[in-house]
Formats: sequence, C-alpha cells, structure tokens
Amino acid sequence: MTKGRIVICDDEPDLCEMVAEYLADRDYETHSCASGSELLDCLPQTNPDLVILDVNMPGMDGIAALRALRSDHDLPVIMLTAAAETVDRIIGLELGADDYIGKPVDLRELEARVKAVMRRTA
Repeated sequence: MTKGRIVICDDEPDLCEMVAEYLADRDYETHSCASGSELLDCLPQTNPDLVILDVNMPGMDGIAALRALRSDHDLPVIMLTAAAETVDRIIGLELGADDYIGKPVDLRELEARVKAVMRRTA
C-alpha cells in the first residue's frame, strides 16, 4: 500500500529521478514532469495527493503553474527552488503553496515536509 501519489515537476532530470527514487523507496507512488504545462496535462491521469513544484523552469515556470493549478485544484504543493530571494518565497506562499524548500534539497527534510503537508491536508 502506498503512502500517497506525488508528482515531481522539475526541469532537471537528475533531480526528478533522485527525488522520485527516494520517495518510491519510502512507499510513495511518484510521477515526474519536466514543465509546468506537462504537470497540468498529467494531473487527470496521475490524480496526485501532492505536487513538488520547481519555481524556475523554461516555458511555464512554477509560479505560473501554481496559479493555473490553484484555479482548478486544491492539491497541496511544495515549492522547490534554488532562488534565495525572499520575494520568490512570499509570492509562492501568497499564491497558495503549502511549503517551500530550497535547493540543494536534503531528501530527509523533503520527506519530513511531504509528511507534514499531507498530514495537514488529509
């Protein structure tokens, strides 16, 4: 039995694979997307319990994807960013992100945040 379905949306394939493998080893079902538009397209098929969303991606970035996501869905979202700018974090949180974590990501911290957000939104 899985602990939940998580979509990881990041344009860095190595990071997506690392996070997906780590969470899969901990009994989460994972799916990866490389862009904001791909994320929005995959939602009906994946039916996730949580989205991990990178802020800086080419094309539709994470902020635009979060805006679009919030217009149709109430999924919990953890934003993932290399940006150290406080303004980026504030914008993401004001648009409805449930949490924020910086890159490079510590996988144990990410898992703890996933558990906390899923617990709060269950």
